[in-house]
Amino acid sequence: MLTKINAKEWLQTNVTSYEPKPFNQPAIQPASGLTIPPTVDLPTLPDSIFATLPEFLQKVVAKAHTKEERDVLLMGALTTLSSCFPKFYSIYDEMKVFANLYLFITAQASAGKGKLVHCKQLVMPIHLEMRQATKVLKDQYDLDMQKYKKQKSLDFIMPKPIKPPELMLIIPANNSATGMFQLLSENDGCGLLFETEGDTLAHAFKSDYSNYSDGMRKGFQHEPITYYRKTDRELVEILFTRISALLSGTHKQIASLITNAENGLFSRFLFYYMNINTVWKDVLANSSDKHGAEEYFDTLGQEFLQLYHALNKNPEIQFCVTDQQNDQFKKFFIQLQDKYLALHGMDFMATIRRFGLIVIRIAMIFTALRIMETGDFSEKQICSDTDFQAALSMVKVLVKHSSHVYSELPQDVKPAKPDKNKEKFLDKLPLKFTRAKFIDLAKRISINERTAERCIVIFCEKGLVEREQHGTYTNLTLEKGKGR
Repeated sequence: MLTKINAKEWLQTNVTSYEPKPFNQPAIQPASGLTIPPTVDLPTLPDSIFATLPEFLQKVVAKAHTKEERDVLLMGALTTLSSCFPKFYSIYDEMKVFANLYLFITAQASAGKGKLVHCKQLVMPIHLEMRQATKVLKDQYDLDMQKYKKQKSLDFIMPKPIKPPELMLIIPANNSATGMFQLLSENDGCGLLFETEGDTLAHAFKSDYSNYSDGMRKGFQHEPITYYRKTDRELVEILFTRISALLSGTHKQIASLITNAENGLFSRFLFYYMNINTVWKDVLANSSDKHGAEEYFDTLGQEFLQLYHALNKNPEIQFCVTDQQNDQFKKFFIQLQDKYLALHGMDFMATIRRFGLIVIRIAMIFTALRIMETGDFSEKQICSDTDFQAALSMVKVLVKHSSHVYSELPQDVKPAKPDKNKEKFLDKLPLKFTRAKFIDLAKRISINERTAERCIVIFCEKGLVEREQHGTYTNLTLEKGKGR
């Protein structure tokens, strides 16, 4: 049994006070008369969730200048931090699950995804501590090997020293399959893949020698990985894997990485498609500041390091939801599944179902970070309604991003090409509408009258829309969800 630390004392010593600041967006406006080209307009995360985030995450997103940057910092932080809770777990579908997330940020060049590098700083102190521990072990190993080689002159026989493990949190994506699995094995099945160029992993997956796509699929669900080390003629079994992954790149790099949407890797990833902001950012606004963002995030990394150590000094913590939250969870995903079955068919089913696990993992991370505020290291933590609602609100948006990315995949990657306009049409329908209203709305989003009528028929057949008597319709996705 591990000894519990004095939580209140730890908080007073290690957690910096913080007051949330209002979100702003400093930018230089475009010159008058200029035409801004049309771009993909996907929703950003709801403004309402940011004021309710754990204080540590509020500090993370405080350095954002646009809503897209704010979303990227939040999602990136959740993903990198998800690799650092080896003792925080939940029971999902009767299986023990941990907080690990997979995220792919996709955008054109210069869209702002470069902010992701700061998310790496949040966990870098943990990684550096592990690398330092490896150096100490290697130094001792070298000394022991010197003694071993000289043992003929000694009166006793010394066993050959065992080579120490390569301890690390951040595992290089540019790796062979065996190398990747060996590093996982030496780190108790845990690791974080962090790569800002999706091509790095895509190129690795193109070779049989370095294709560890199956290992990533297993790692998301904590499944065992078995591999054979030829040099040592040894069969290695990693019984429990906990992998997190944060990647970014262009849309074409997704297709290079996920060569077949049916193999399950696509459904394990969260996708965030960054809207292009054509307004010039005022990059020199804070040039007189003595300290830049690097030092700011280094400080946050040191704060999180204290929580990481505190959690590891305590027994395992189980994350639980309430009965009311469970009821809402079931209703939410029944509705979401019905909607996307109508839009994409069975091909998108795995993505929707894995979003259920992702909601729990996001809420789990929120709950773990609350310990920095409460000092409560109890062995059972109940999810707050605030954190549960925030996780659901995020997924309502993120599923639209995944749906868009899926609809844009090349035909040879997925079995059928979904109609992304159909989803857009459904989302824009009001709670109550007439035929004239839906025809007018369809025209505004470039859907012809015949196609709009066919869509409405499909929506009615699938239970998403209800036809009423006086030539009116009800959008049941709004009625059930009581708003988007």
